[in-house]
This record gives sequence, structure tokens and C-alpha cells, in this order.
Amino acid sequence: MNDVKAEVQAKVHESGFEQRYELDASPEKVWRAISIAEFREKWLPRHALADPQSLSETPGKEIRYRLRDDTPPHLESTVTLTIAPNGSGGTSLRILHELTGATSERLAKTIANGNNPTVMLAA
Repeated sequence: MNDVKAEVQAKVHESGFEQRYELDASPEKVWRAISIAEFREKWLPRHALADPQSLSETPGKEIRYRLRDDTPPHLESTVTLTIAPNGSGGTSLRILHELTGATSERLAKTIANGNNPTVMLAA
């Protein structure tokens, strides 16, 4: 997919973010790039995945992976990739990246600047 031009739109949600791309590549080519491990690893390496197997898959339309940060606090999230043909013969790709429910709760408890009153401890 290196030869693909993309238009990008991004939105930020409370639990993550959404990106939309309009690609010149066919839906079949995009599906191979997001669903076959050898192709997927070029842009989403195995070490970024909590599990190399997808959580769910609707062939040719949507695939979902579980991710885990490699640095503390090792947050987990899910990324859902949805594809559809667009009017120009290419592909609309939607990427929704969200923190999992348990991870969001844990993150809220560990944020350094949580707007809580400052507490100073003696050394």
C-alpha cells in the first residue's frame, strides 16, 4: 500500500480516536494489507499486538485487533479497521482506536495530573 494516496480525517473521542482514509487501492488490496499477518506487520508490527490473532473479523469488511503498549503502564486498547468501496473505485478505510473499559478506568487512576489536590510527602 506504499503507492496509495490517502485523504485523512481524524476525530478524537473520549476513549480514543477515529481516522478515515480515502485510498486509491481496491478493497481487496486493502483487505489483504490489514488481514494477512505478513502484510499487516509492515505497518502494525506483531510486538504491538497483545495477540496476533484478530478479536473478530467480517471478511472483506472489518477486522479488530487487541493492542498493548510496550512501555509502562502497558495500556491495552482495541483497533477496529473497517473498509468499504468508495465511489472512485478505491477504498474508504475507517480506523477506530479505543482504550478498553478496564484500561480507561486504570488510566484515570494513574494520570499524574488528574486535577486532584496536590499532596506533598516528606522524603
